[in-house]
Amino acid sequence: MPPDAAAPSRRSQCLIGCGANLGSRREQLDQAIDMLRFMPGVEMLQVSQFVETRPIGGPAGQPPFLNAACLVETSFGPEEVLDMLAAVENTLHRERSTRWGPRTIDLDLLIYDDRVISTEHLQVPHPRMTTRRFVLEPAAQIAAKLRHPVAGCTIGELLDNISQRHLHIAVVGIPGSGAPEVASAVADVTLSRLLHAPAFIPLTGQPEGGRARNGHTADDWLDFAEACAGPLTRAFWPDDPHGTVTDYWLEGVRLAAANQLHSAAYDSFQDAFQQVVAETICPHVVLFLEVSPQTISDRLAYRAHAAGRSDVFGDLVVADTHDEIDTAVAPLLDLQEKLKASLLHGDGCCPRPKAVIQLAADDLGRAILDAVAAIEAMA
Repeated sequence: MPPDAAAPSRRSQCLIGCGANLGSRREQLDQAIDMLRFMPGVEMLQVSQFVETRPIGGPAGQPPFLNAACLVETSFGPEEVLDMLAAVENTLHRERSTRWGPRTIDLDLLIYDDRVISTEHLQVPHPRMTTRRFVLEPAAQIAAKLRHPVAGCTIGELLDNISQRHLHIAVVGIPGSGAPEVASAVADVTLSRLLHAPAFIPLTGQPEGGRARNGHTADDWLDFAEACAGPLTRAFWPDDPHGTVTDYWLEGVRLAAANQLHSAAYDSFQDAFQQVVAETICPHVVLFLEVSPQTISDRLAYRAHAAGRSDVFGDLVVADTHDEIDTAVAPLLDLQEKLKASLLHGDGCCPRPKAVIQLAADDLGRAILDAVAAIEAMA
């Protein structure tokens, strides 16, 4: 190549989701796609058919959406693509007044090559695309073999995952995350059998009846695991088309035991635990609730004052002093990180769920709404 010749710019492949439920939906989608098609630096590779879907979450009474997906090749970087999509939305008078509200046009960057990006303004892959039928159905028409860089499977496989019957949905989080409250709401909406944990995970090392919680033996932990596993065994699983919702995951018991038991005792526990898990129906879908350190500290303090008067966050051990609260937070956050790693990377004893939905749970009311919307989006 001559020294003064320009090197060809790198081209990246992007999957973009499109939707509209106000005004002339088809015309607006056509306009948005045409604007992308003729954008300098962008080559339109494929466009899906339009798919009509009901609105998920947001204000009641919205009209149905028309959704589509397009696959483009571009020389733009991820942030430039995001700016380009926003410019198209603004040209078509997109308003952003209400979360999940009606809109004339909505354009989302779903996947950018195999990049994983998390900034204040941009998350790629799109964090909620893996379980949204209205995203996956049109995307699978044009990019069924495109691999999701985090889920580790293709767009077509993601659609197959949510299309299967969900016998077991687990709401998973550390004590104090709000898992019992969220599970109850999901079970109400789906008409599912609801199973709460038969006991609270003994985590924090706070005293209980004169005995330190971190003094539990391998047999104690196995008894706890068996109590949790009992209602989940294949032999006694009900033939109910609505399925089951639990507020716990057996893998959480194993991870908590690993934090509390010395190595020899844990090895003994794990061997027996694997036999227990083998007889159960593992979750097909997990709603994973994440909370901040400040939220856990606040909820521990709340339980100290509300014990006996309220059962909200009742899975938290009551702490009497600020020192006890500070001591209790660290092991809870450690468990949260290990739960997250096991769910996202499948490095535990329990099979990895078909779908994992991560939800911020610092605001419990919003977490409940988000959880219900996430399940509805799979239908």
